Amino acid sequence: MGEQTYTDADRRRLLAFTVSGAFITPLMSTMLNLALIMIGSEFSVSSHDLGYVNTLFLLGSVIAMVPAARLASIYGMRKVFMAGLAITGATTALAMVSPDFVFFIAMRFAIGFGSAMMGVTSIAMLTYVFPLERRGWAIGVNTTAVYIGLSLGPTVGGLVSDSVGWRVCFLIILVLVAVSFAFLLNFRKEVTPTPEETMDWKGSVLWGLSVFVLMFGVINVTSSPAAAMIISGGGLLVLTLWYLRRSRSPVLNLRLFGIKTFSRSSVAAFMNYGASYSVAFFMALYLQSIGALTATEAGLLMLLQPAAQVILTVRMGALSDRMEDKRILPTLGMVIVSFGVAMFLFLGTEFSLPYVAAMLLLIGIGMGVFSSPNTSVILSSVPGKYRGEASGVVSVVRQTGMMVSMSIAMAAISIVMGSTDNLVQETYGAFVDTIRLAFSVCLCMCVVGIICSWFRGESDEEYLKSI
Repeated sequence: MGEQTYTDADRRRLLAFTVSGAFITPLMSTMLNLALIMIGSEFSVSSHDLGYVNTLFLLGSVIAMVPAARLASIYGMRKVFMAGLAITGATTALAMVSPDFVFFIAMRFAIGFGSAMMGVTSIAMLTYVFPLERRGWAIGVNTTAVYIGLSLGPTVGGLVSDSVGWRVCFLIILVLVAVSFAFLLNFRKEVTPTPEETMDWKGSVLWGLSVFVLMFGVINVTSSPAAAMIISGGGLLVLTLWYLRRSRSPVLNLRLFGIKTFSRSSVAAFMNYGASYSVAFFMALYLQSIGALTATEAGLLMLLQPAAQVILTVRMGALSDRMEDKRILPTLGMVIVSFGVAMFLFLGTEFSLPYVAAMLLLIGIGMGVFSSPNTSVILSSVPGKYRGEASGVVSVVRQTGMMVSMSIAMAAISIVMGSTDNLVQETYGAFVDTIRLAFSVCLCMCVVGIICSWFRGESDEEYLKSI
């Protein structure tokens, strides 16, 4: 990448469009959580099928992120961000007029594909354009935008769904896409870290196939073809990793995982998101069924978790810039999240507002303390020219963790509730058992995350020079 200077005005413009883009994806996801019961009623589908609304969105994201990160580093991050914004806008418009459930979840997959192209480039551009002493702050602002989207999503989605219908949620997203485009046009400079390298299309196809087949098997674990899909997907994933290790220009740079700090911090991030993402899915169903709340009321209550994240994230990002021991904040965040997750094991069919509020608040505080400092550590642990790829890995780890979290949720529903997964009073006890099973797995993930976060090790200078 040729040397390029950036002014403070450039940085402000960059921050404006990356933050607006970062705001769209979580808003789009959480707005629909409180519309799930309405969507299920309109399309006559079960609670297991409703899990596809978020899971296929995340599956599209994970498949797209790896090749998108590579394309962005070679051809330009601004171009890839713009393409992702265009795809998101077009598929959102189609989702708004979905004639049936199959078409709807297909568009959710496509929206995830487009949003991945934005997510994988936004943090990467910030790491290249902002100096080291302001990088944690910039990442914190970007992450805060994500959490504001998460905060407003349930409340706005609940209000919109209750008043004018869930399809209008997509119209709000289209307006935000137009705003992000306007900000993007004000930033004229391109960020191209490795223009001399080539695109690995074969690796991209292998990656996409292995992830799709494997995760579809996990999602439908109790169905007859699930075992064959899991075995086939696992085999494809092994083949993909074998190919990537031997490729001269791999779509995913596995050599980065030889950096201890990078790999262990990435595992901690995976465990964090894997343990916590399905909270919104389960809470949306729990509060509107067992809790007997309206979508609006449930949205206001669920605001507690992301609101805590918003309040803490920028502060924690700035604090991590000043701290010598970078392990403290991420590990503390993981510990707090684990307490919130553990509370789900004692959830019952008798709804308790203070108990649910405490759970959501703990998880929100933990995520706020963990996310920005951990991301800053990951991106600072790799050589400068690989920050774009490292940012791609951060996004892939986050989205894969979220997808695994939803897969655990859907597998738990299949195992405990089976074919009787419609939420009626007779199945409330089974639904609570499902939640307990899912979060037992999530609590184990928290423990692994805590260990990886604290014992993340030091980077090997000789190894850094060799990659």
